[in-house]
Amino acid sequence: MRRLFGTDGIRGKSNTPPMTAEIALRLGQAVAVVFRKRLDKGKITAVIGKDTRKSGYIFEYALTSGLCSMGVDVYLVGPMPTPAISHLTKSFAADFGIVISASHNPASDNGIKFFDCDGFKLPDDVEEEIERMLGSAIDTSAVNGTHVGKAFRIDDAAGRYIEYTKNSIKNMSLSGLKVVLDCANGAAYKVAPPIFRELGAEVIVLNNRPDGTNINDGCGSMHPEVIKSAVLSNNADIGIALDGDADRVIMVDEKGQDVDGDHIIAMCALDMKRRGKLAKDSVVVTVMTNIGFDIAMRKAGINVVKAQVGDRYVVEEMKENSYTLGGEQSGHIIFFSRSTTGDGTLSALQVLALMKYSGKKLSELAKCMTSYPQVLKNVKVRQKRPIEKMLSVAQAIAKAEKQLGADGRVLVRYSGTEDKCRVMIEGKDAKEIDALADSIVDKIKAEIGE
Repeated sequence: MRRLFGTDGIRGKSNTPPMTAEIALRLGQAVAVVFRKRLDKGKITAVIGKDTRKSGYIFEYALTSGLCSMGVDVYLVGPMPTPAISHLTKSFAADFGIVISASHNPASDNGIKFFDCDGFKLPDDVEEEIERMLGSAIDTSAVNGTHVGKAFRIDDAAGRYIEYTKNSIKNMSLSGLKVVLDCANGAAYKVAPPIFRELGAEVIVLNNRPDGTNINDGCGSMHPEVIKSAVLSNNADIGIALDGDADRVIMVDEKGQDVDGDHIIAMCALDMKRRGKLAKDSVVVTVMTNIGFDIAMRKAGINVVKAQVGDRYVVEEMKENSYTLGGEQSGHIIFFSRSTTGDGTLSALQVLALMKYSGKKLSELAKCMTSYPQVLKNVKVRQKRPIEKMLSVAQAIAKAEKQLGADGRVLVRYSGTEDKCRVMIEGKDAKEIDALADSIVDKIKAEIGE
């Protein structure tokens, strides 16, 4: 069987392999076998949450059937943010958690990802073991009618997450702040608005009416222009855009300027260093992080640690070396003393708290770094051949790197969740890097374009 797991679980078009009911049912059985073996215990429990995609029902019921057929008890919490499932897995003392979501992808997609009992995404070796088990015969004969698992609907899950998230800033009053919040018609549509309102902020909520097909549709973190318009028209202090499963956030300041993950991490890193809360005076980011971030951190005496793209790789680096702050330009931000995965709502609260106690507007805080011009282009591909093995592509990359020299960089990589090749170039001249990116994209299309 080909590798199912990408950088963030299993993902694909709904009702198309690997995202089918049949595979999800067997996946539930395989996960049960792997965790029972690893935990060496008889009765195990799991938490399952999902975003607002209509296809979520398919995979919720199929996974539950597979798990129950192997004697696993299942707690169903319904539509909830990915970080909420991480928290609830620990809160319920469950053995693992499952999120049914394709994050920022369109409604036609869906995905499945897992958390261990401590709320961490699974490492590669556990995912590989699950895949091996999925490809073999699974014996359910020992689990007869009296030993099958039960499924329970949990009615107070949202309240648990709301209180946990507010407590991340010790229930600080946000009175006096006007917030525009875009829920992306996704998993946070019920839980995010009350979090900000209960802390006293004036909240203007957008895209909180999911219908099963409108998740991420022209809204959320992939479309910051939506909150930009609302911030300016409502004279708001900040715009907050979540994605479909609310594990990432993109912001807009009071002037309507984008504030991406790099800027959010930078301002928080500087603040945490001032307060002695930044472990080892270090921050963990990925190879996609803007050069401007590195420059700003270096000037502040903060060490920058680079991880692979994917928030779970950032978390693994943070966990292994006891770092306290990390994240991605895309808006996955991890405050390790408070969460074990990216949490868009929790991250927004940290910024609002910083604005409140510093007395500074978001535009002023965001000036802590200056982004170099950056272009990111995606190419749909029919296969993922090693980039270095495609001579014409490798030559185009080498030419671009030579032309940019020390004033820029080139990064070409495959998406871990989609059949795409991503071409990212940074440099001082926007027109120059755009032309260089196009030259590489053309070569990729000629070699493996869809």
